[in-house]
Amino acid sequence: MARTRRLFKRLHELFRQTPSMAGSSKGIRHTHSDHRLRTANSDLKQHTMDHILWVDDEIELLEPHIMMLEQKGYHVTRVSNGRDAVDRVKSRRFDLVFLDEQMPGMNGLETLAEIKNLMPDLQVVMVTKSEAEHIMDEAIGSQISDYLIKPVHPKQILLTCKRLLEKQRIRGERISKDYLQSFGEISAAFSQSPNWEDWVDIYLRLVKADREMEGDDGLRQVLADQQREANREFGRFIEEVYPGWVDSVKQRSTSGRPTLSHEVISRFVIPQLGKGRPVFFFVIDCMRYDQWLEIEHLLYPKFKMDKEFYYSILPTATPYSRNAIFSGLLPDELARRYAKWWNDAADDEHSKNRHEEELLADLLKRKGASCRMQYKKVVRAADGRSVGQAIPNMLENDLNAIVVNFVDNLAHGRSDSAILKEISPDERAYRALTLTWFEHSWLYEAIQTLARQDCTIIITTDHGVIRALHPSKVIGDRETSTSLRYKVGRNLKCDTRQAIHVKEPETYGLPGVKLNTHYIIAREDYYFVYPTNYNHYVNYYRDTMQHGGVSMEEVILPVITMKPIV
Repeated sequence: MARTRRLFKRLHELFRQTPSMAGSSKGIRHTHSDHRLRTANSDLKQHTMDHILWVDDEIELLEPHIMMLEQKGYHVTRVSNGRDAVDRVKSRRFDLVFLDEQMPGMNGLETLAEIKNLMPDLQVVMVTKSEAEHIMDEAIGSQISDYLIKPVHPKQILLTCKRLLEKQRIRGERISKDYLQSFGEISAAFSQSPNWEDWVDIYLRLVKADREMEGDDGLRQVLADQQREANREFGRFIEEVYPGWVDSVKQRSTSGRPTLSHEVISRFVIPQLGKGRPVFFFVIDCMRYDQWLEIEHLLYPKFKMDKEFYYSILPTATPYSRNAIFSGLLPDELARRYAKWWNDAADDEHSKNRHEEELLADLLKRKGASCRMQYKKVVRAADGRSVGQAIPNMLENDLNAIVVNFVDNLAHGRSDSAILKEISPDERAYRALTLTWFEHSWLYEAIQTLARQDCTIIITTDHGVIRALHPSKVIGDRETSTSLRYKVGRNLKCDTRQAIHVKEPETYGLPGVKLNTHYIIAREDYYFVYPTNYNHYVNYYRDTMQHGGVSMEEVILPVITMKPIV
């Protein structure tokens, strides 16, 4: 817990140096590491440097209003006609314009058009004596931020400035304050023996903070440190409890553990069958919960949603976790029942998922779920368009299982493409890229089509993904698997602080491919690198998206059940 205490001290110092929360930072000695904190401090003071342009042919009558704004810390430039306003906008940056609609010469709407031509994103508030509807329609059509009716009261002006100029700062301060409180609560939870449900709550709180926090590099670094600390403790938790979960599965018990990958269809899909409506089961490969939240808001208006969570089996990689979903079996059971399929693909892990349709059909048969079923896997854009066009015919089926590979392709593409890495350099950008894809995807169109039907949609994923940022040196023989977040082989050696070493695969529900087969599964954000050409591969794979290891991002996964609001 020493590291946790250091993190809390660091966070406390951040807020101690923030005037809005603890007064002046005068007298505090800044070190090189405090640069982020000074930057955050500067951001919070930004509202005192906002520059306003006020345009009115009777500007002298507005002097009391302007003086009030200046006393509040705003800089105000005064001009009395539209032409001067346009010239000022050409010569410097403004944050907000108050623009009189009725002026001699160039009127307000004409001035607005020229200002927007110069600075399309500049916020403009139209001030007018007229309440004529056509004038407001023209102004709003020209993208004004707000309008006020004369005579305006000073408080109106101040509230408008705060709303338009300071909403980000005010929101940022609230988020910072909320996270300060959450930081201590989350850190304390690490030492209170959290169970699997507590870890879901911890993960959701960290995801919430990560999505809400904007622009404050110092605070974001504190959050990143706490996320890594959480994953360190989560790895210890999984190492301690996972063999017990596997044993309880084999004892046919569900007490004290989460739903695991091989139980997803039995728990969430099969109960929806036989209710007189078709079921669409989408498995979006490699989708984390924070990525789901990016696209969720697009679906809320049309669906009722029920959200639950399950834990991926280990390793959190497609050959294991997705086969578990469709077979309803742990990997060692699957390898025994379908030995030919598994062993034929032993040297090619990517081919292990070729039989998902047959596995699903067999699972439904074992569970006594007699139904008309169709399985589709979407790897390429053309596959998606074909599925989208087939949706009306698929409504005749009881169950449609559709695997969507794009998000997994995106993760691998970011690892292989310098361009993708440049446009998604961090988690926020990676989430935004996911949203951009979904908004323009065949999948969104298909779900919109289903929103008009009496059906049930279940969306989940087989595993998440994490940015691999820290190398872990591993030693293995030539037959060791090539994955970066887990290895299967004999005589594997690595730092046990950086990986879970599974010497008895059956205790993790894993097949022993050959005699003395071991597994190592990376903790936190480590990735495995061999000693040969170590530095080259460390740099080559650093900051790539990887899966197969033990982290909250890879293990804790959402299941969303949606029904159209019709």
